[in-house]
Amino acid sequence: MAASGRLTGIMAMLALSLSGMAPALAETAQGAAPAERPVVTLAQAERGWIEARVPVSGSLVARQEVQVHALVSGHEITGIEAEVGDSVTAGQVLARLSEDVLSAELAQAEAEYQRAEAGISQAESQIASADASLTQAVAVLERTRSLRQSGNASQAVLDQAIATEASARAALASASDGLGVARAALAQAHAARRIARLNLDHARITAPVAGVVVARSARLGAIPGGEPLFTLIAAGEVELEADVIETALSQLQPGDAAEIEVAGLGRVQGRLRLSPAAVDPVTRLGQARIALDPVPGLRPGLFASGWVITDRRQAVTVPASAVLADASGERVQVVKDGRIDTREVRAGQIWQGRREILEGVEAGEAVVARAGAFFRSGDQVQAAP
Repeated sequence: MAASGRLTGIMAMLALSLSGMAPALAETAQGAAPAERPVVTLAQAERGWIEARVPVSGSLVARQEVQVHALVSGHEITGIEAEVGDSVTAGQVLARLSEDVLSAELAQAEAEYQRAEAGISQAESQIASADASLTQAVAVLERTRSLRQSGNASQAVLDQAIATEASARAALASASDGLGVARAALAQAHAARRIARLNLDHARITAPVAGVVVARSARLGAIPGGEPLFTLIAAGEVELEADVIETALSQLQPGDAAEIEVAGLGRVQGRLRLSPAAVDPVTRLGQARIALDPVPGLRPGLFASGWVITDRRQAVTVPASAVLADASGERVQVVKDGRIDTREVRAGQIWQGRREILEGVEAGEAVVARAGAFFRSGDQVQAAP
């Protein structure tokens, strides 16, 4: 009886010991099971368009500003026929000056010209008269010489004939010079008349080119000085005077396409017209000129910013986060058959969140899009669903 009780107690203690070891045995069994492969986010290397861009910003300016001055001074403004914002054509009247004095000056110049013309006629008549007198004096001299040789004329008569002929010849020369003086006077009168006509024409202040009026200082009753009366934008062309960082200047070429955001107007297309010719030593910026497509509302002074597209090409790209870089270079974690294959690559431009791959990865290959630095070549992974 006592022996049976001791045996029952020993068996109970053994059962308790085995029940306490059960969890440890279960943990050992679980540890022996194979570990799960890490889950990674994969992305495909794709071939597509990529662009190289240079950022720009600045203000809109007139491509060609034209100042209009009064070409005659001392005459008051009697009429204004153009206002700021008007589109004008070449030759269109912008303002008028008083013509009273200018008309009188032209009339005076016309009279002087007519008098110079009369002087020409008078000089020609004097030449004709002097020529006739010389012909007569020559004939008299010849007859007198014949009479002197025959003894029928005295020496004094001959001397008188010689003097008369010489005087007539001198008179003809003087008349010829007088014609030259009259012709010079006519040319001078012609020039004076032309100036007077031009001055009268300049009383109408006209636009030298077609364009848009952007400034007016002309006032009724004012007498113009040296300041411009009007300022025009030739052909209404407005462009962007853009600041460009010095490190990007070598990428720019005239004719490069541009996408510009203009304040209040939105996106406007354009092209690089002039590359910066110099760099400001303080700001380290160069100034480029970008011609913009004609869009209503473009005005000098508006702020604008955007990009100059320096290159556009097709290339193999991967997510920008897939490219790992350190002191040893750039690499991408390619996944093939569930294993990591670390590839050294040569990366290029970043465009819309993707990085250009010049060498090392082919289109269609799968790469680890994020957290690739935690893996090494040969690691087993599985793609995230």
